[in-house]
Amino acid sequence: MEKNELYPVFLKVSNLNVLIVGGGNVALEKLTFLLKSSPNAQVEIVSPMFRKETVALAKEYKIIMHTDVYNKKYLKGKHIAIATTDKAAVNEQVYYDCRAQSILVNVADNPPFCDFYMGGIVTKGNVKVAISTNGKSPTTAKRLRQFFEDVIPENIDDLVQNLNEYRKTIKGNFEEKVEALNEFTKGLVNKTGENKNQK
Repeated sequence: MEKNELYPVFLKVSNLNVLIVGGGNVALEKLTFLLKSSPNAQVEIVSPMFRKETVALAKEYKIIMHTDVYNKKYLKGKHIAIATTDKAAVNEQVYYDCRAQSILVNVADNPPFCDFYMGGIVTKGNVKVAISTNGKSPTTAKRLRQFFEDVIPENIDDLVQNLNEYRKTIKGNFEEKVEALNEFTKGLVNKTGENKNQK
């Protein structure tokens, strides 16, 4: 069986500079996805044209827009790039330019030209679950996202906040604190399932 060898991380994109190349439907989708998860993301977008919805979103979130064709000069100071144009040659050029400068890159709908994928995300307060299908099936990731949105209780953030306060009161070394928290939360999964079944 094939194994997903991706390493999941949660990036503070408010501290990173992101470039989106393209101004069509896919660019809008990626920008919307990024801003929904991280409203303070530092994003620039370059394209000869932009959808009116993209322009409106850019104004709302203070996104810098460049009405221009892609040029590698736009990668200066960037940490991440997302290529979304309908021109394979442009997207691949973005990929090679990024690789030459050690910039993480995602070419939409082209897994071999991706350093990372943008998976399904579920957010409830401080709790965030990211879902990956190893770039194979965004539709499956979407369905799993819907499943987890339904299963994770709305009050999960109360639990997280309470556990954070409880953790501050625990005495002992790291291992003892972990053991105490494990003991305290061992019934969480069962209780969550029971609560769901009782609805």
